[in-house]
Amino acid sequence: MKKRISIFGSTGSIGTSTLNVIRSHPELFEVSALIAGNNVKKLAEQILEFHPRHVYIKSEEHQNYLKEKFDSLDIHFGTQGMEDISNLTDYDIAVSALVGISGLKPTYNMIRHGKTVALANKEVLVAGGELIIHAAREHHATLLTVDSEHSAIMQCLNGERHNKIDKILLTASGGPFFDKEITDNITVEDALDHPTWNMGAKVTIDSSTMMNKGFEVIEAKWLFDVEPDQIQVVVHRKSFVHSMVQFEDGTIIANIGPKSMEIPIAYALNYPNRLQNQIEKLDLFQIHTLAFEKPDLEKFKCLKLAFDAIKKGHSYQVVLNAADEVLVNAFLESKIKYTDIPRIMEIMLQKHTGEKLDTIEKILELDQKTRELTLLEMEIH
Repeated sequence: MKKRISIFGSTGSIGTSTLNVIRSHPELFEVSALIAGNNVKKLAEQILEFHPRHVYIKSEEHQNYLKEKFDSLDIHFGTQGMEDISNLTDYDIAVSALVGISGLKPTYNMIRHGKTVALANKEVLVAGGELIIHAAREHHATLLTVDSEHSAIMQCLNGERHNKIDKILLTASGGPFFDKEITDNITVEDALDHPTWNMGAKVTIDSSTMMNKGFEVIEAKWLFDVEPDQIQVVVHRKSFVHSMVQFEDGTIIANIGPKSMEIPIAYALNYPNRLQNQIEKLDLFQIHTLAFEKPDLEKFKCLKLAFDAIKKGHSYQVVLNAADEVLVNAFLESKIKYTDIPRIMEIMLQKHTGEKLDTIEKILELDQKTRELTLLEMEIH
């Protein structure tokens, strides 16, 4: 029987890569639901090809456009529409790839129904943290991951359940500024010039500040139930080694492979079995060396702030995420300098007083409050 896949964020990079995997294996997968934001034309093309049962688009205007083209399709829109479609249960695996905090509540809903969720949205665990993990355990949901680094760790741990982890070695490309000086004069174009991966603007800027790696450290803590001092960020510029796990006997198991998001996506969709693909395999004789370097936490202050937020508690991680979204967006719109991102983020964390977040509503309230305060802090500075 085919696995039914719901894709939250179908028109983004992860969503389109997921559909590439499904397109390559029609005997294994079918699409149950497609959830998009504002790219209605791309969504319409996906509907024509993959014939989902359910669809979500953000605006009522776009919903009406789709109704005219697909009059028998179950089409949702708006806040209530997202709530409704994320509470459906006629699928086997949901890919959570919505951008930002918008993915938190839908993913929480899916987990409460005991579903299998393949996470591509970092904010779910960065902001949701303990609440998400507790809900997954309580409702017997399965959390997989399609992040290349966390998928690599998941693969390294396969069959190693009874062996104690000494350290997770989380690899990072280092972004465009690892070997360059970071100054106030860095432009948006400079920061978007990633040496390895082709990603959306928000993630690319986060990669350049190494905030993205900070978020991945937080994710790793929750996904693999380890302490912060058991996670070490290792800069690997060639990005062939996607991450590693060191065990208590000193053995290091590494995941090495081509630079393609379709590999971790396919692994999650068909977990724990691998799928054949047409991606060019690595030729180890062409690699020659595998160099690893330590990141400078003073230069990449955002990474240090992520470790600090883990130690201080869950609510600090929510503040970190919310402030980063506001600051990165402001930088992309040329409203602040590149160096303002870590500087104002640190101020926001210093001003925050920890609080207990035991509901999704409390998390979203703190998120909104932090966004407003971050905008005020930007005006002051």
